[in-house]
Parts: sequence; structure tokens; C-alpha cells
Amino acid sequence: MLKNLINLLYPKLCNGCNSLLLKNEYTICSACIHDLPYTNHHKLEDNDTTKKFYGIIPIEFGGSLFYFHQKGIVQNLVHNLKYRNKQEIGTYLGKLHANELKVLTESKKFTEIIPVPLHPKRLKERGYNQITTYGMALSTELNIPYNPTLLFRNRYSKTQTKKDREKRKEVSNSLFDVTFSEKDHNQHFLLIDDVITSGATLEACAKALLKIPNSKVSIVTIAYTLS
Repeated sequence: MLKNLINLLYPKLCNGCNSLLLKNEYTICSACIHDLPYTNHHKLEDNDTTKKFYGIIPIEFGGSLFYFHQKGIVQNLVHNLKYRNKQEIGTYLGKLHANELKVLTESKKFTEIIPVPLHPKRLKERGYNQITTYGMALSTELNIPYNPTLLFRNRYSKTQTKKDREKRKEVSNSLFDVTFSEKDHNQHFLLIDDVITSGATLEACAKALLKIPNSKVSIVTIAYTLS
């Protein structure tokens, strides 16, 4: 009875379209699931995400789960995950993405999952890194260790959303570094983030990881922004 009262006062809503979730629906409704804009990047080595880094950094693989459209389902999902602490969205999307990436794990042999880090000040302000549950779900489903401490952000910066690519790149290149030991040599790092737009942040993170001797980097994100 108490559960029914709670559901009446605080109904469970779809994180994609804000409609009321039915009894057998979780996180997002069936209609939104049907309309999710999958990229199928895992089937194409030469995809939009990989092309973003051509001639800039050597990555082994790049791929995003969805295309990101303004005012679309994926934008709502990412917004709820990032700003409203709906961490169950990250878990849900991590499991979805893991199902696609399983076909690559044998050939690519990823050894660790590395999230794009927040500065401690930003982490304290927000209270969480929005890609933690996404990364941990990937880790569980793919059986690959999740390492949130190898890569770090060495200074605080304001959001880069409204900066152009060159300004983002200039700022990002000085933001990230790694603390590593010999055990981190010869690893294939799977770098993860929520959305790829200009690619400047992921580029800077990948460059930091590639300082580690004989390391390789692949990049996956929840969404890819179509320009």
C-alpha cells in the first residue's frame, strides 16, 4: 500500500519523453526504446567517431552508441543523467552499449576502462561523475576493470559547451594528465565519455594516456553529436 502511495505521489516518468512509465517499463518507455537513434558504429571501423580523430591521434577504435539530436530522446537522457543525477540511466545505457561492444572485445582486447575525469572541485559541486554508472556497467558486462584514477584533470575549468573547436582544443590540451607505474605499460585503454561534439576533450585525454609506454587507446561514448 505504501509503495502504491509513493507511486501515486511520485510517478515514474520516462527519462526520454517524460511520459508516465507503465508497470513493465524501466528508465525509458517502449516508444522511446523503439525510436532510439543507434549509430551501429561497432559494425564499422570507418565510422563518424573514428573519423573525428583521423590525423590527430592514433586510436584503435572509436564508436558511439547513439546519434545526439537537439531536443531529441538522447539529449533528454544525457541531460537527466548529467544534471538530475538519474544514475540508473548510465547503468541502462552501459548495458545496451556493452551488448554491441562484445563483438569487439576478442579482437581489440581492451584491458581497462578509463572515464573522462572531473576536477575534484566540479565533482564536489555536482556530487558525481555522470559517466561512472555507464562505465561500471560496461566493466561488469564486458569483464574489463574500471579505473577512475589513472587519468586526472589537473585544473578546474568552466564548461566548454559554447567554445569553438580551436578554443576547446587550446584549453583541453593542458587539462589532463596521468599518474602511472610499470603495471600500466602495454595496456589498451578504453576511454569513455557521455557525448562527443568537437572531440577536443577526448583528444586531450587520449594524448595523456598515450604518454604511457606502449599504450593503445580506443574511445567510446554514449552519443555522437551531428553537426
